[in-house]
Amino acid sequence: MRVIGIDPGLRRTGWGIVDVHGSRLTHVGNGVCPSEGDTLADRLLSLHGQLTLVLRKYRPDTAAVENTFVNKDAAGTLKLGQARGISLLVPAQAGLDVAEYAPNTVKKVVVGVGHAAKEQVEHMVRLQLGGILIAGPDASDALAIALCHAHHAKFTDRLESAIRKASA
Repeated sequence: MRVIGIDPGLRRTGWGIVDVHGSRLTHVGNGVCPSEGDTLADRLLSLHGQLTLVLRKYRPDTAAVENTFVNKDAAGTLKLGQARGISLLVPAQAGLDVAEYAPNTVKKVVVGVGHAAKEQVEHMVRLQLGGILIAGPDASDALAIALCHAHHAKFTDRLESAIRKASA
């Protein structure tokens, strides 16, 4: 299974992709889509186009997006919500199931602590994926989101398998 994690942002949207083979996780790629343009509409269109190209290139099987609730101010929260909309829309347009995870859930799964610092998250991402090069904090967060989804998917598969066995 190939998982893309997306860390939405209006200025920079991070993405990270991992392959899951049983209990083995392999880094496929990571990066940042910087928004371009003078207007909000131009910036959202830029993010949409760049994220679409990432999905076409790497062809993930499933997607996960960070579910951010609030930002520093109301206007910032609204703009972040619009960037989140693009981050949800692009994988949905590609026919992918899209999961959403709260930041504390991602940190708890990847680091073991729900209020971990960004540096701790990046350190654990590097440990789990073998000392890879990361394109910045947004890409690191996106890889953490992908890892979170991979762990949740493995648990869900095991649970469904156990239920099937119990029903047989």
